[in-house]
This record gives sequence, structure tokens and C-alpha cells, in this order.
Amino acid sequence: MKKATPQKLRSGFTTGAAAAAAVKGALQLLQTAEAPKTAQIMALTGEPLVIPIHACDRVDAASARCTVVKDAGDDPDITHKAEIGAVVSLNHGGEGIHIKAGKGVGTVTKPGLEIPPGEPAINPGPREMIRRAIADVFPDPASRPAVVIEVFVPEGEKLARNTLNPRLGIVGGISILGTTGIVRPMSHEAYIATIEASLSVARAMRLNRVVLTTGRRSERFAQGLWPDLPEEAFVQIGDFFKASLDALNREGIADAVLTVFFGKAVKMAQCVPHTHAAKSAMALNRLAKWSGETTGDAAFADTIAAANTARHAFDLIMERYPGMVAHVGWRMTEAARKFSGPRVRVRGVILDYAGDVLFDSER
Repeated sequence: MKKATPQKLRSGFTTGAAAAAAVKGALQLLQTAEAPKTAQIMALTGEPLVIPIHACDRVDAASARCTVVKDAGDDPDITHKAEIGAVVSLNHGGEGIHIKAGKGVGTVTKPGLEIPPGEPAINPGPREMIRRAIADVFPDPASRPAVVIEVFVPEGEKLARNTLNPRLGIVGGISILGTTGIVRPMSHEAYIATIEASLSVARAMRLNRVVLTTGRRSERFAQGLWPDLPEEAFVQIGDFFKASLDALNREGIADAVLTVFFGKAVKMAQCVPHTHAAKSAMALNRLAKWSGETTGDAAFADTIAAANTARHAFDLIMERYPGMVAHVGWRMTEAARKFSGPRVRVRGVILDYAGDVLFDSER
């Protein structure tokens, strides 16, 4: 049988590109009196993007409102299919470009992000795309009127509840993001950027210790263990073991507590940079090898190798050889220290599935 050719994944565009396209659509309506069906903008990679206009109408003689439906391609995120728009007003007696946050667009309230506190949560990349869109319509800066832009996302406040924006100090809605304007399918860029932003906020708040967890559940347990630490000290790293520790080193944060469940700990203990679930079989095989070496029980090692999941293996270990948890814990801690470098003091903690501490490298 002929092997099927893998289907090429479809790229999309960022919230920043959507906002820039909405701005350009509104400007075109103001200049030509015709509502455009598409707007062409330039991605920061130099690639042209032709983005469909969802709706476009005049507000008054000097203002227009235009919206775009964000398309994240085959790598949809929380803002996929969200309506993103801009109200654009021209003042021929003024000058400059003025960008404001409308409904559903957050405002930055904490230091450490690319945008200072008090400013709309519209990152430098989208701002540059908006400036380029304006320059397309008004190529001569000398004759360009003042352009006042209010970016809005009707469902932004609701969408923001499913993001880490409140943790980062972004209130009132979502962030308008995009380093290039293009969403590449299966890209990890956005998650890593969130980790880096979280660590940057922690550093800006002069926090000397952060707690790294892999998800909301482990974070919730960790917050119970360290109730005196502020919310900004807790950073979810997902599967990005090495990338998060690299970022920790770059930010110069001296003290980190890596707090995870046993399944993630096993992968981390093997110095796996990215602890995706696809690596589970490999992790169990290595765990079985360690079990045989540390217990001298070859039959038990075979039992671990045949376990269905890491949690299943954990139950078997706790029943027969609970000391294996510490063996994994020390390997995990050493792997983390290898990735973070000597400037960062890493403490390793393994939780059971009820949130109790089974291993602590400082105890």
C-alpha cells in the first residue's frame, strides 16, 4: 500500500496581525468611502498577509470601525475565531499615532513585560504592524493626520479568564500579541514566551525565589505549600523543562523550587528537555532499569517496564520500594541544575497525587 503523504499544516495569523488588518481596513474605508473585503498587511518577516475583513462601517465623518476574525490556522489557540477590531479616527489638525485599549483588551499593571505599566497590552510587534499599515495608506509622514486607534476584542474579558494574563498583571482583557504576525502550526513559541514573561515579571518584582510547576493542579498544591509567596512567584512551565531553566538563568533569579508529580519527575530525571507525553514509554523503560539497579529485584524491574502509565508504576513503587521516589527525585534535581547552570539554586520536590510531599531535596 502506498504510504500517505502527510498533509501540510496551515499557518494562520496572530491577534496583532488581525488588529493591524482591522486598522488598515478602517483607514481604507475613510479614504475611499468603500468598505474593503480584505486588507493586505506586511508581516514582520516581510511576508504579505491578505486578511479577510469581517465587518467595516463608518462611525462618523472622521472615524470608522472595522473587525477581523482571527484565524490561527491548524494550531488554534484561545483566540482562534475571536473577533478583533479597531475604531480608527483621523484628526487632520494633529499629528502622531495614538493606540488605546478598548473593550476586551487588557492594560498592563505590573513591571517586567515588554510594555510598561499603564499601557495597553499591545506588544511591540503588533504596534509596528499597525504603524506599517498606516504608512501604506499615508506614505508621506508630513501630510499624515493624527491617527487615534482603539483596539477592541468583544469577548476579550471572557477569553482572558483562560489565560495567565491576570498572573502577569494584565487586567481587563487579552493581550494583542505576535512577534512576526504569523502563527506557525505546532509552534511552541507562545508558551515559551509566556514562561519568559512570567519570570521577567517575577524578576521585576524583586522576587528571589520562584516555584516552577507543570500545570494548574501541581501549582495549586505548591501554593498551599508556600502560602507566603505571592502569586507571581508561581510559574507554570508545561513540558518545557530545559527552556524554562534556561530562561531562569537568563533572568538571574537565584532560587527555584521545581515542584512536580512523579510522572513528570521521571522524564525530567532522564534530562529530557521537553517532557511531552509521547516520551512515556521511554521513561518507563528507564525507570525499570533504575528499579533493577537500586533494588536488585529483576522481577520488580520487569513489572515496572510492563506498567501501563507512570502513575501505575508509581503505585507499584509505593507498595514495594518507596525509596525509588527519592532516587528519581535526586536525578530530577541534578538534571534541573544541569540545565539551569551554577548561578541558580534548584530545589526539587515530588508530590503524590493528593498533593503531599514525597521527596524534597532540602530535607
